Amino acid sequence: MTILEILEGAVARSASDILIIAGMPAAYKIHGLIRREGERLLPPDIQALVEELYHLAGERDMKRLLEVGDDDFSFAVRGLSRFRVNALKQRGSLGLVIRVVSFALPDREAMGIPDNVMAFSRYTRGMVLFTGPAGSGKTTTLACLVDAVNSTRNSHIITIEDPIEYLHHHKESVVTQRELSTDTASYDAALRAALREAPDIILLGEMRDADTIRAAVTAAETGHLVISTLHTVGASSTIDRIVDSFPPEQQQQIRTQLSMVLEGVVSQQLVPTVDGGLTPAFEVMVVNSAIRNMIRESKAHQIDNVISQGAAEGMVSMDQSLLRLVQNGRISQEEALRHSINSEWMQKRLAAVR
Repeated sequence: MTILEILEGAVARSASDILIIAGMPAAYKIHGLIRREGERLLPPDIQALVEELYHLAGERDMKRLLEVGDDDFSFAVRGLSRFRVNALKQRGSLGLVIRVVSFALPDREAMGIPDNVMAFSRYTRGMVLFTGPAGSGKTTTLACLVDAVNSTRNSHIITIEDPIEYLHHHKESVVTQRELSTDTASYDAALRAALREAPDIILLGEMRDADTIRAAVTAAETGHLVISTLHTVGASSTIDRIVDSFPPEQQQQIRTQLSMVLEGVVSQQLVPTVDGGLTPAFEVMVVNSAIRNMIRESKAHQIDNVISQGAAEGMVSMDQSLLRLVQNGRISQEEALRHSINSEWMQKRLAAVR
């Protein structure tokens, strides 16, 4: 089996990911479940597939993979799809994890992205963060948000991604897309350069370290809208994660800065549906004066109460979102309980649904 046949098989099966690891057949992740197909692949088979993939990706150099041990990039196959690749070394052999990305931008209604999340596309300054575990759909949500801005506002949008997944055509806005390694050395360097590139909105693929966070906060302070992601679950843990990235003597300063620039945090996770698919559940925090005070005074643990009582301001907690999906018949009570943050609260509410 060739790498092209594997890619075609993934698209035909509507797989989200392909896993090619020595010692097992090629595996496709379909609606969150891994399905193995074909014959077991040995290290020489994987080597041949990796070399073929690099050839397919415009004769990409394998030097980084062989020297560093991993390589991230994206490429497209005409008439098939786009693909985001992580090539890696594991147990002395090579491996591939490939994300299938459609040429078309996602439809936010089909994706189940609600109005209170899309409302952040109307913001013009400050910082909005999208959080959740890897594979929770953050990139898809961000693509919908950028497309909403691109379709309705006259702005310059700069995206800094690793790698670029969705391609945005210029509509009402101008969209500049930069990819790590290919177009710039680091998030931090690209973010600092972006401030000299007349941006209105900066989308930062991920805030990985204190330097990048500091640069993002500075960009938000200077009147730009900065949108980024973190691998955290929940608004309060997101704020703690940002603050804890800094040494103790700098933490109060970053709390103060964050309290002034943060406008919202969206946390999401994908939940299996009753019909065998996946649907996102969202926690949405819209920063108000009470939350700003809590951030500044190191009382992030109290934010969850504000979120659960902030429906009038467009806020919703993760557990409230899960409960709504149960009430709408989208997910089972068991899945709601499995993905809940406060299982005791969820059990009480589910008892009332029966």
